[in-house]
Amino acid sequence: MLEAHLEDVPATTPIELWFCDEARIGQKNGVVHQWARKGTRPRQPADQRYENAYLFGAICPARGKGAAIASPWVNTEAMQAHIDEIARHVAPGAHAVLVMDRAAWHSTSKLVMPANITPILLPSCSPELNPVENIWQYMRANWLSNRVFESYDAIIDVMCEAWNKLAALPDVIKSIGLREWAHVGRCK
Repeated sequence: MLEAHLEDVPATTPIELWFCDEARIGQKNGVVHQWARKGTRPRQPADQRYENAYLFGAICPARGKGAAIASPWVNTEAMQAHIDEIARHVAPGAHAVLVMDRAAWHSTSKLVMPANITPILLPSCSPELNPVENIWQYMRANWLSNRVFESYDAIIDVMCEAWNKLAALPDVIKSIGLREWAHVGRCK
């Protein structure tokens, strides 16, 4: 199935496997478990406001690389900006296979795929096949949960800071994102 989508890519071109998704991050953020002395209950901040933003993120687990953009909306324009950002992070001379779910803004014919990207859509209702879902869990557990954001700008600042921390940890991206089934074919 993969080769059928790559028939126009020369056989000598290295292929990178990228996974992408988006996460809503905002004032209605989740809480995570934390350590506390036996018999005590730790305080966890909660917010009743509804301001939020979206982080479009993609990873190439084999290279330990990531590409992301922050957006106030999830729509075709934001997805196009994200795809263009991913294209800038594909290794020079390589071609990316971009694996994503079937959200309307992922599968619309209005998207213009860069020459170095071929999209592949996951089967419906299969988030377990996308390791970016695990990236969101890691980021929430380590940098985004148990917080109150004072404003929209604070949400953007913290989500960008969290993504930059993750991007600086290629071994974490590899350990979370590598899937045995995803290493067949012409990977670099």
